Amino acid sequence: MGGDDLVKKIEEGFIDFDTAIAVPEMMGKVGKLGKILGRKGLMPNPKSGTVVAMNDLPRVIQDARKGRVEYKLDRTAIIHVPLGKASFDAKMLLDNLTAIIEAVMKAKPAGAKGQYVKSAYITTTMGPGIKLDLASTTSLSAA
Repeated sequence: MGGDDLVKKIEEGFIDFDTAIAVPEMMGKVGKLGKILGRKGLMPNPKSGTVVAMNDLPRVIQDARKGRVEYKLDRTAIIHVPLGKASFDAKMLLDNLTAIIEAVMKAKPAGAKGQYVKSAYITTTMGPGIKLDLASTTSLSAA
């Protein structure tokens, strides 16, 4: 399927995908889809790693298929990141939690002093939050 065909299909309402990845040459055409893709949070963006050079495309596609998730801090230094779906079993959720904790601990700046993670909560989309034991949660990354 060519780029023009896919752009036309998305303009007609097809948005049955989780991630949109583009090369810089296609961004002129993809830019027209900003109103459609932007509302769904699917618009390719160089900062999020979804606008990549042609030689990096296979690696980025493979990472996306593995379930790569971007996270960032909000204004109050809280990280919001999806952990899984209701269909995941307990082992999959624990593996995802471990990967998230490892990524957060790895991203700690060398100059950061004091306690880097102060608290951790887990919640469903519309449910109440449950506080996690910080010692056992951060030890997941070492295990």
